[in-house]
Amino acid sequence: MGGGANIVASNRRRTLAGPSGWSGLLANGRIFAIAVFASLGGLQGVFSGVLGMYSFKQRMASAVDKSGTKGWLVSILELGAWLGVLFTGYLADKLSRKYTIVFAVIIFCIGVVVQTCAFAPSSIFGGRFVTGLGVGSLSMAVPLYNAELAPPEVRGSLVALQQLAITFGIMVSFWIDYGTNYIGGTGGSQSEAAWRVPLALQLVPAIILGIGILFMPFSPRWLVNNGRDDEALQVLSRARRLPPDSDLVQIEFLEIKAQYIFEKEMSAIKFPNLQDGSRWSNFKLGFYDYMSLLRSRSLLYRVAVGSLTMFFQQWTGVNAILYYAPSIFQDLGLTGSTNSLLATGVVGIVMFLATIPAVIWVDKVGRKPVLISGAFIMAACHMIVAILTGLYHDSWDSHVAAGWVACVFVWIFAIAFGYSWGPCAWILVAEIWPLSVRGKGVSIAASSNWMNNFIVGQVTPSMLDHIGFGTFVFFGAFSLLGGLFIWFFVPETKGLTLEEMDEIFGSEGMAAGEQERFLAIEKRIGLDAYNDPDRASPDHSDMRKQDVTEKV
Repeated sequence: MGGGANIVASNRRRTLAGPSGWSGLLANGRIFAIAVFASLGGLQGVFSGVLGMYSFKQRMASAVDKSGTKGWLVSILELGAWLGVLFTGYLADKLSRKYTIVFAVIIFCIGVVVQTCAFAPSSIFGGRFVTGLGVGSLSMAVPLYNAELAPPEVRGSLVALQQLAITFGIMVSFWIDYGTNYIGGTGGSQSEAAWRVPLALQLVPAIILGIGILFMPFSPRWLVNNGRDDEALQVLSRARRLPPDSDLVQIEFLEIKAQYIFEKEMSAIKFPNLQDGSRWSNFKLGFYDYMSLLRSRSLLYRVAVGSLTMFFQQWTGVNAILYYAPSIFQDLGLTGSTNSLLATGVVGIVMFLATIPAVIWVDKVGRKPVLISGAFIMAACHMIVAILTGLYHDSWDSHVAAGWVACVFVWIFAIAFGYSWGPCAWILVAEIWPLSVRGKGVSIAASSNWMNNFIVGQVTPSMLDHIGFGTFVFFGAFSLLGGLFIWFFVPETKGLTLEEMDEIFGSEGMAAGEQERFLAIEKRIGLDAYNDPDRASPDHSDMRKQDVTEKV
């Protein structure tokens, strides 16, 4: 991604590094396999179909029949996820990225079990809140784990891989709902298994992830941060399928070591009185790091870009569509829960398929054109659906074609989001930060994402009840504003170095000072020795054939 993970990349590592993007992931087969496994995000989207099932509405009538409580029923998961994000940074540093994922899976599973066994709305409320804690934690811990284990040249693709996994889970969950809706029939004879089974199935990918991650390596970055350098070197060696003393493994290890030393020295310079290692000092260090984002005009600009990008991502109305799609399709004239669930399943398919080419486009076309075009297409779709709903909401039966046209534009909306704001918003907010505050900056953006997600889920049922087609006008206006925000206030970040990133954000010299310190650290630990262009290149194909385990 633009800006990269390291301030100074070794010239030697660049020479030895493999291809980037998806071809790079395939070239790093072991890393790709671990990343795919760790990205098992679960069946997000199951609850949207459950909400429309007859037996669920009968059991949970006191909550589902009122738009206010229905909004809480959906959005309380996002509130839990927001809290989960806030605690994950600390847990990931203390427990390790790997064990934080295990802990989050356990919390997630507890929430799912409570929902599956629910006989009253209170259990759904409590279960979804606890599930949200796990979802929020996983939404930060998994990308962090993947990024720290992967070579720098494929880290950008892992962002898209994570989004692809999410959209795949949404697609599968929609079709699970469609299938289980037939258990016992679709009307008064419908069995409660129709909604309990899809809720319970969320446990399957979660348990696979929780158990499987125990057999995965620790993050080499976390190992270095905790003084376990030998283990970090072994992890890199096995992951790259190269001997520990190969140039590529040594360079990656030393780059991680240099970054760790750099962050420690920057902390000592900024806060010399808080280096005693006590819990209180560590707490204050974290607090002051966050406060530093608000004191610098350049960093505050980046906070605004990151937070508002996530704000507009949610206020495009994407999660209003995903959460309440069955209800929306019924309002558009598709009678019966089966037809509405079928139309919802199409949303999942088109969004998943649209995410795939986004991986190719975003690094070739740039961030701004992708985001702007997606926003304007989504705005147009909202407005067209609003016009059709306003004209025919009382007479869909006699205007069936208009109803199907409205459904098609909901699907086009899903395509537009899938190729643009879904993956690209996360790429943008991950690459705009200087190295020393990247973790804090991304956590603020993630927090903004979940909080706005919560608000959208909370207000959408009331909006649909009280302003009807005005709901689509509202989200259409915000989609348009999001496109204009990117157009006029967000610089293009594709392929920029950190120095260029600082220049466009108005803080010339910040990266230069950090780069000078980083160069000194590189020289101190011997990383600069690998910049020699005349250094002999090992034969990677021969090295990969060696038994790495024995050498380690």
